[in-house]
Amino acid sequence: MDISLEQPARALLITAEEEELPVSATLRYTSADPLAVHIDFPPEAALDGESVTWTFGRALLEDGLRGPAGGGDVHIWPCGRDRTVMELHSLYGLALLQFPTPALRRFLLRTFAVVASGQEDVGDAVDRGLSALFGSV
Repeated sequence: MDISLEQPARALLITAEEEELPVSATLRYTSADPLAVHIDFPPEAALDGESVTWTFGRALLEDGLRGPAGGGDVHIWPCGRDRTVMELHSLYGLALLQFPTPALRRFLLRTFAVVASGQEDVGDAVDRGLSALFGSV
């Protein structure tokens, strides 16, 4: 049986003019995809007015809470004791967000309660992913 978690989160979107705009988000995790975490942003937080989901490794979130981590499209690092910065790169530019570190830490601990670190069944997740991609081909 798959278990899913959702946790609302508040973030600050840092603009090019260094303004801080509040943004709501939803942190998601599912045991069906045990290596990944998802962050959903509502339409009003996106440039094109469409809701958007970012998916990246749970280990990246864990590493980013302790020190600078990431490469490619997602970078995460602590900013003082109470904030964590996420830098999200896309074809349209980048978004710089600050999340309260305790909220991210609480979410991460909840994911470990569902699937402990190192206990992810990657084979099953790969099989489901391949089935989703190729169907019954």
